[in-house]
Amino acid sequence: MRTKPISVFMAFGTKGDVYPIAAIAAAFASDQQQYNVFLVTHSAHEDLRVHLAAKNIAYIPVSSPPVLSPHEDCDPTGLAKLSFSLQKREITRKHRQEIVSTVEGIFGESPSMEGDFIVINFFALEGWSLAELFNVRCVVAAPYVVPYSAPSSFERLFRNELPLLYEYLQEAPIEKVCWKDVIHWMWPLFSEDWGSWRSVDLKLSPWPFTDPVTGLPAWHDRSSSPLLLYGFSKEVVECPGYWPSNVRACGFWFLPMEWQFSCNQCREISTGIPSGYLTSKHEMCSAHSELLSFLKTPESLPPVFVGLSSVGSMGFLRNPQAFLQVLQAVVEMTSYRFLLMSSGYEPLDAAIQVIAAEASSGSERRKVSDSGIPLFGGHLFCFSGTIPYNWLFPRCVAAIHHGGSGSTAAALHAGIPQVCLETLDCVSKFFIFTLCIV
Repeated sequence: MRTKPISVFMAFGTKGDVYPIAAIAAAFASDQQQYNVFLVTHSAHEDLRVHLAAKNIAYIPVSSPPVLSPHEDCDPTGLAKLSFSLQKREITRKHRQEIVSTVEGIFGESPSMEGDFIVINFFALEGWSLAELFNVRCVVAAPYVVPYSAPSSFERLFRNELPLLYEYLQEAPIEKVCWKDVIHWMWPLFSEDWGSWRSVDLKLSPWPFTDPVTGLPAWHDRSSSPLLLYGFSKEVVECPGYWPSNVRACGFWFLPMEWQFSCNQCREISTGIPSGYLTSKHEMCSAHSELLSFLKTPESLPPVFVGLSSVGSMGFLRNPQAFLQVLQAVVEMTSYRFLLMSSGYEPLDAAIQVIAAEASSGSERRKVSDSGIPLFGGHLFCFSGTIPYNWLFPRCVAAIHHGGSGSTAAALHAGIPQVCLETLDCVSKFFIFTLCIV
């Protein structure tokens, strides 16, 4: 029989979706050492293992990919779309099986303890039902506002098909789970897909807050409104009155400095800086001398940051060559310099390599790496590694990025103009916005 309570942090999605939750887990483990702490996420985020191990957190990977992209062009037959749909369904089935097995392994057969809980992000809704299965509290944490909304017909269909449950939620007392919770973020849990998984695989009632035998609302046992923690400042995004009562805007969640370097030497340097900001003369290791020189010279003309983050891996940059041609055109039309962070997206790095090879002799050719490589007469510097945006953005004149929570927060913190493009695949849109910002 275990003697320590368990906290499970379950986060799925891209780095921007997962890493802030991992940082919260690390802070919690440092502060609440009486807990056994676990992080369940994709195996693609293996880099987290060493950071979490330093905080005595068990990193438990699952095999599902962080994102699924159809990667199809116009297909009049619809076969590509159908194939993607079937693939997604199969991956989801295996993903859920793996998660159930993982959580069963964590909690075992021993009864739950009072302090046990599961923290989920919006892409780990399985955790809500698993918390119900193991009779532990569930908390939701997200670095941004819920990224999806219920269909316009959802409330009408819900009211018609589940009238008693609708009444149960509408008449809920203050601080108890209510219709506001459902319409704000819980509505996917009332879909047929989730209901089937709950009843068949978990042996729970198809719909949350109902009795598994009678199917009637649990009038006698009303649950509290689930705590929903948002990782942004209420000075930037206000919490309107129609949000659930237990929503909390906690301020931006910045990652530990040492987590944000792909370079081991820079990571070691950063661990000795308690303020979290690189201010010493050895700001970065000597391997990044070209990047430092690009940022500082000329001092009167800081570069414009262009960042991909997870855009490439999500399939939203299918033509890297055209993307680089747009940047070249902007460079030639303006006096600005640009810093391109490729985030290690291989097709883009390969396109950069081709251009660099064409512009240099064979003896000067080199691979795109953490040291970076200049293009277009030195007006574009391409960097495939990772460095903290809180350190980088104050050295830039503006930022163009995909609108991720971390990029947005860092640009706000630095006080520089920013343009958010949800996809960089539309090169004409990128061209227009880039010209506008410069």
